[in-house]
Amino acid sequence: MRHTITLLVENKFGVLSRISGLFSGRGYNIESLSVGEEIDPEYSQMTIVTSGDDLIIEQITKQLNKLVDVIKVTDVTEFEHVEREMIIIKVSPKPEKRTEVLNLAGIFRGRVVDSSENTYTIEVTGDEKKIEAFIGLMKPMGIKDLVRTGKVAILREGYKK
Repeated sequence: MRHTITLLVENKFGVLSRISGLFSGRGYNIESLSVGEEIDPEYSQMTIVTSGDDLIIEQITKQLNKLVDVIKVTDVTEFEHVEREMIIIKVSPKPEKRTEVLNLAGIFRGRVVDSSENTYTIEVTGDEKKIEAFIGLMKPMGIKDLVRTGKVAILREGYKK
């Protein structure tokens, strides 16, 4: 089962390396990883997506809690939360498909962030299913390149970090 784990960590040199080393050293895979500063720049918020049964996730959580620079570990999978990803995708549609690309971007509440004579670069934000659906619709249009963030997650109101 896939789990989304958030970590509050001290914003120090080597923290990311120690966390990723913990995963690789035990043979666990990180499917997605996002890191960004908190309101207080002394801390960062990490969102890690990994897979495993309850025993493996419990082991990962315990090991993460043992790391010195880790302040809080939460498996948000167990709680009500909001999660999002972002994709920036460059498509090069045939001239007769350019309007269709723009219409599809609008349906997905995407935004054209750059355009040229031959390409559109579109930003779309949403859950994993929405991102996958948009990629699927853009494939026949001529995807030239794409970059995708990892998942970010936050607990809904009423849940403590």
